[in-house]
Amino acid sequence: MKKFAQLAIPYIAWAVMMLIFPVLLMFLYSFTEHGNSIISFSFTLEHYIKFFSDSDFLLILWRSFGIAVKTTIICLVLGYPIAYFISRSKENIQNILVLCITVPTWINMLVRTYAWIGLLSDGGLFQQILGLFGFEEVSLLYTEGSVLLGMVYNFLPFMILQINTSLCKMDQSLLNASADLGARPRATFLKVTLPLSLPGVINGITLVFLPAISAFFIPKLLGGGQYFLIGNLIENQFITVGEWNFGSAISMIMAVVMMVLMMAVKKVEVHNNGGKEDE
Repeated sequence: MKKFAQLAIPYIAWAVMMLIFPVLLMFLYSFTEHGNSIISFSFTLEHYIKFFSDSDFLLILWRSFGIAVKTTIICLVLGYPIAYFISRSKENIQNILVLCITVPTWINMLVRTYAWIGLLSDGGLFQQILGLFGFEEVSLLYTEGSVLLGMVYNFLPFMILQINTSLCKMDQSLLNASADLGARPRATFLKVTLPLSLPGVINGITLVFLPAISAFFIPKLLGGGQYFLIGNLIENQFITVGEWNFGSAISMIMAVVMMVLMMAVKKVEVHNNGGKEDE
């Protein structure tokens, strides 16, 4: 046992340096400001007060919540039927369909988002298709719709795979028992399939909502800098403005928001499990 513990030391050291230390550093930066010398710091809550007292920053936060909620709802509405269809297919067909869902994720997300710029730009494929129906002057790129489209495209596979996994693990004998007892397909779905698939739905919502609310390069590329979200604000503070302290404060605010959301999701999951946590 001692030998295995020693083997874990490099991984623990890596986790401390690459995960814990940066978070602690941002936490320190968020509550301090530079003094007259390089090593001189003073404690302050100014950065947090600045964020919550500025209506523009609160508007950006609200807009980020809005786009994340819309993305999650669309991914759920589109993802559940797709996952249900995959889970009800033959096993060899399931493998092919899952592969079709996962293959696009093998390509870097940044590259896939860049591809949408060409498709949505003026004279692009989508505008040409709309032109056939008389919508030649419709601007598709650098709008909220283009940002939402990019979000859904990039995060939809996470929703589908989570729900599909939950549906495939379902005990099929429960569905057969429901049918034997005279339940119609709709009643079986609402009373058996849907409740048993909720863990996958909750996991899918978590995997879509959390990255969507903090995404920065999707709105930057497809929004053209005109659709500013909280992730863009953090990037701007660190890279463009150079306000590391204020950027750290915003990052810590978002970290707390995400932790609260994850705790809420965990409580919902425990409630669905009859008050028992997963072992």
